[in-house]
Amino acid sequence: MRLGFLGLGAIGRPMAAHLAGHDLTVWNRTESVARAFADHHDVRRAATPVELAARVEAALTCLPTSAEVQEVMFGPEGVAEGLAPGSLVIDCTSGDPARSRMIGKALAERGVLFVDAPVSGGTNGALAGSLTVMVGGPKKAYARALPILSAFASRVEHVGPLGTGHALKAVNQAVLATNILALGEGLAALVKLGVSGGRAVEVLNASSGRSFVSEQLVPERVLTGEWPKTFRLALLDKDAAIALEVLEGAGVAGPVLHRVSELLHRARAELGEEADYLEAIKLNEREAGVKIRE
Repeated sequence: MRLGFLGLGAIGRPMAAHLAGHDLTVWNRTESVARAFADHHDVRRAATPVELAARVEAALTCLPTSAEVQEVMFGPEGVAEGLAPGSLVIDCTSGDPARSRMIGKALAERGVLFVDAPVSGGTNGALAGSLTVMVGGPKKAYARALPILSAFASRVEHVGPLGTGHALKAVNQAVLATNILALGEGLAALVKLGVSGGRAVEVLNASSGRSFVSEQLVPERVLTGEWPKTFRLALLDKDAAIALEVLEGAGVAGPVLHRVSELLHRARAELGEEADYLEAIKLNEREAGVKIRE
């Protein structure tokens, strides 16, 4: 199958690598990144989105926000100009449901199918090909997207109409943020009381408060003191804001997630635009005057 992939960031790059067995063309805003990827994987590189679109049957996007997706689709030399009727667009961005519905409607007028298909599992899941994908869109489009998405995912779920994939991913991200912030506060207090960080996490993980954050992220990144940069805090902040829009649209008040969003805004302002999402815990350490690491 002739595929195109637009957006070779930390998550997109390993996702695209799993598709390199197809007739693959890649594009990235930073040309040197696309060139290096194409040379390494022996695939084609397009100079513009429209050039990529003219070569493919299906195009995948993995960009920071839906605004970038809209620009890449409909801006100058955009993907929409080059896609033939009957083509498929799969948006793996952690995006905005409302804007995705607009993109899907505009593409449908050109005879192009569209699904929102955000992924969960982080860079490790992308490398391993074990991501979870949440797909929103028509069943016909989902059926066409499924074999493509299965190349880098162990679970691909059709969750509802267009926009629901992005809605579910946003809520997932808001819950993830809640776990990070709550665990950071709790561990800082326990360490200050004399419980070692490692011991606290060990007992929590044998108890009902355990989560992906306590079982994997904190042991691998906080207790070791490594703090790798895998996903920007700024993007998690963006995702939580989208979750609030989802709640508002559904008529749900959401006081907990509103507070989580406020705390993410503050952490982003204090730590900067390049901070990793788990570094919000550094603020808990700073305020408590402790180090959670072993």
